[in-house]
Amino acid sequence: MKFLIFIAAMLFATPAMAQDKLTLLLDWFVNPDHGPIIIAKEKGYFADNNLEVEIIAPANPADPPKLVAAGKADLAVSYQPQLHLQIHQGLPLKRVGTLVATPLNCLLVLKDGPIKSPADLKGKKIGFSVGGVEEAVLGVILKKYGLSTKDIELVNVNWSLSPSLMSKQVDAVIGAYRNFELNQMDIAGVPGHCFYVEEEGLPAYDELIYVANSNSMDTDKIARFLAATEKATQFIVNYPKESWELFSSTSKELQDEQNKRAWVDTLPRFALRPTTMDHGRYANFEAFLKNAGLIPSINPVSKIAIDVTRK
Repeated sequence: MKFLIFIAAMLFATPAMAQDKLTLLLDWFVNPDHGPIIIAKEKGYFADNNLEVEIIAPANPADPPKLVAAGKADLAVSYQPQLHLQIHQGLPLKRVGTLVATPLNCLLVLKDGPIKSPADLKGKKIGFSVGGVEEAVLGVILKKYGLSTKDIELVNVNWSLSPSLMSKQVDAVIGAYRNFELNQMDIAGVPGHCFYVEEEGLPAYDELIYVANSNSMDTDKIARFLAATEKATQFIVNYPKESWELFSSTSKELQDEQNKRAWVDTLPRFALRPTTMDHGRYANFEAFLKNAGLIPSINPVSKIAIDVTRK
């Protein structure tokens, strides 16, 4: 009997097995786009998968993929369009999961302004924040209406998309998110109108993805991370009000009308199966970039994206 008591005492005295650490760099400050990540942490789903996840918001939104490529973090939230370009630039990156499975980008104009169609943009100023992909996106939209980027003036507005449009510094902006900038403008009393990129000639793509270092990724840890965010997404879909209350309780900055509206608008866009990849979606976007002259050749999808659950 004493021996059994001794064994039991030893078991209880043994420290719990340390959780595997994983560092995730966000693409921006915490916002409703990151709902499944924050809910997974708050609900303990990461811990259930033996993970201790450090979530870091970047000082510069352009840095996270570069830091992952340099081996300074395990994962980064990034964008499918940028990933294609970065791989051609030589960065060892690969898509390992999807966070937001539909485009959010749009060409944004004033709802009551003079631009009723992209055809009306001839001779107008268009604001942007990130060169390269956004210029290609804009070029495709303009081409549909017999225009090109030579027919407009591009203005770098340094992430100040909706303010520059509301103040009429520009006539339109590209790169605005339909779940954020539209709500921001409506709340300010200057409603906007979106021309959705996927309705204006662009192939469909995943807006927000998780990228890892293609040379050093730990697929087991990543698979457990994605299992936790999938469970969190299920919770969000099943309990939208409760999940919003939990999400917004993590920061005072989230408890405003804009984030509340964005939560509702973003919810149906979360990837329900974050590990699953659409082969055609990545092949089509790679071909689109090649046709736009932004990449010199076409990479096979196997170099761009992976399903970490497949052996």
